[in-house]
Amino acid sequence: MTRLLASVADLAELALAAGGGADILDLKDPAAGALGAWPSASIVEAVALVRTWPQRPPLSATVGDLPMEPARVVGHVMETAALGVDYVKIGLYPDGDPAGCLDALAPVAQGGASLVAVFFADLWEEFTLLPAVTRAGFAGAMLDTAGKGSGSLLRHKDASALRRFVEEARAPGLLTGFAGSLTLADIPALLPLRPDYLGFRGALCAGGDRGGVLDTAALGAVRSAIPGPRAVA
Repeated sequence: MTRLLASVADLAELALAAGGGADILDLKDPAAGALGAWPSASIVEAVALVRTWPQRPPLSATVGDLPMEPARVVGHVMETAALGVDYVKIGLYPDGDPAGCLDALAPVAQGGASLVAVFFADLWEEFTLLPAVTRAGFAGAMLDTAGKGSGSLLRHKDASALRRFVEEARAPGLLTGFAGSLTLADIPALLPLRPDYLGFRGALCAGGDRGGVLDTAALGAVRSAIPGPRAVA
């Protein structure tokens, strides 16, 4: 069953997204890049707030758009994982040493942190590092886009490539997800590929502006298009 992931920019949006039926709440600062990170203190507040709710949807948090330097990546991931979120998302870029970052993160993942590798469909031709993600003990892998002004995920990878990604990631037990400027109109094409979740930001905001604020009507339209469980705050 495909679930709805909503990226939220602050605590007010966190509550709005949960009340609107988001299954996973993704703490991400849209003003700070493709995977802009929340400040640590704000993540702590979000974790504390969600723990007061009768039903607790999972929280994911990004670590920012980091260069592929193993020591630097490990430091940010460990700091974020220690704040109490359920998943930590790490963007993998072709430049630098992405394979070395995965190797360095293996002890973190194998120590209990649930890590999700984010591949950017507009930067990677193939996803040859998926086996390394599995060996490192990651919980999941997803496709996103780095350039938010260059169109949605489906502009960069066709349905065949997306299906192959899901199959190759799921075979060893990884959670799978799609994001990347997804729109309401993309949902019918993506649901048959059976990713574990679809992630949205701009499509949930007034006027489709990812830098704007979440809009209840837009959220409701996306929620209605994705059958499945609905978390309520």
